[in-house]
Amino acid sequence: MDKSLVRPRSLVREAASLRAGVPIPAVHVDRLCARIEQVDPLIHAFVPEPGRADRLQAEARALVARHPDPAQAPPLYGVAVGIKDIVHVDGLPTHGGSLLPPGVLAGPQATVVDRLRAAGALVAGKTVTAEFAGSAPGRTRNPHRPGHTPGGSSSGSAAAVAAGLVPLAIGTQTIGSVVRPAAYCGVVGFRPTFGRIPTAGVIPNAPSFDTVGLFTSDLAGAALAAPLLCDDWDHTAGPGDGANGGAWADGAPVLGVPVGPYLDRAGPEARQAFDRQLALLAARGLTVRRLDLLPDFDELERQAQTVNRFEMAASHTDWFTRFGDLYRPETAASIRHGRAVDPADRAAALRARTAFRERLAERRHRAGVDLLLAPSATGPAPLGLDSTGSAVMSLPWSYAGLPALSLPAGVTAAGLPLGLQVVGEAGADERLLALAAVLERVLDGA
Repeated sequence: MDKSLVRPRSLVREAASLRAGVPIPAVHVDRLCARIEQVDPLIHAFVPEPGRADRLQAEARALVARHPDPAQAPPLYGVAVGIKDIVHVDGLPTHGGSLLPPGVLAGPQATVVDRLRAAGALVAGKTVTAEFAGSAPGRTRNPHRPGHTPGGSSSGSAAAVAAGLVPLAIGTQTIGSVVRPAAYCGVVGFRPTFGRIPTAGVIPNAPSFDTVGLFTSDLAGAALAAPLLCDDWDHTAGPGDGANGGAWADGAPVLGVPVGPYLDRAGPEARQAFDRQLALLAARGLTVRRLDLLPDFDELERQAQTVNRFEMAASHTDWFTRFGDLYRPETAASIRHGRAVDPADRAAALRARTAFRERLAERRHRAGVDLLLAPSATGPAPLGLDSTGSAVMSLPWSYAGLPALSLPAGVTAAGLPLGLQVVGEAGADERLLALAAVLERVLDGA
């Protein structure tokens, strides 16, 4: 590993420094652009942008004019953010990782970008995505091992944070496109409850699943950014709130592990690391309960893929009809597969999803479980750039629309990061972040 490629930055510290006036935005932009020019040719996290420095300096001047006193500025004053290239940003073209003419894909600026800019953030640029947030990989390399995938589809966003190009980046997750790349790149990836961050201004993949998420170097950064981006954030909610608040009587959450065919999908390195993490958490006094939550996992996977493929085909009806020859083979195959799905099968899968959500909520409540834990991915980042890896470990939680995050959780003998996936209850994103901080402290202290 070239250690100069892995230099994650604390969003909390950077935001505090900028609001203290050190450095001023113009100097900060100079340093940002110098880092991107030095590192990005090696990892390709950002979509190339001629004139990036001039654009950012102009945005910085406008920011200072709006907020002449940094101490009174919004919380992300001057912070540079990477934006996945299926998310529309005024002044920047949207390519979607594709060869389609950018004007065809244009649209109003996304709500999430509106909120970032209102919070004082500067858009460092568009980050590379797999084509249309599917499975055809982009150019991005893993900063820890450039011969390995960074994951996908939010590949550039995860790599940009891991490499310290930006302290905050926006991604999206349909099945596993935030949690998996976060794990592969050794950063925090947070996927809120489905719908908690509006998807307006985001090119759809499968609208029943698509969720805007974010990447930071640590959980404190996610806790700073999430309230600024999510709808109706409850700043009074503490770790003891929610259906299982009584579990916090002893100061620690009760952890549930979904054993069975789902967990069996994890490879040996992921399982061994996960077992070590569970043992460590139990040794620190946390209660771990093993639950048979997903006995029908193969059927869940089939249902999720039915919805995903059908909706991807529907989302691309016009573009694929006009520009089908410009799509990459993996994306075209998914769309053709989706066109063959019977609408009745998609409707049945969505009904099954509702029943699954209710069954899952009832079982975890009955067991008194606050958080579900699982590996973030089936293993470390695979060698090669022809695949973004398997998203299967995120599938049931994305299918149910639950909030989830990936915490950095050690490295393999080869130095590749691993992640611990932490899953909360629907709508209880505040509580998930608060409870996950307990786990982060244990893992960091190991």
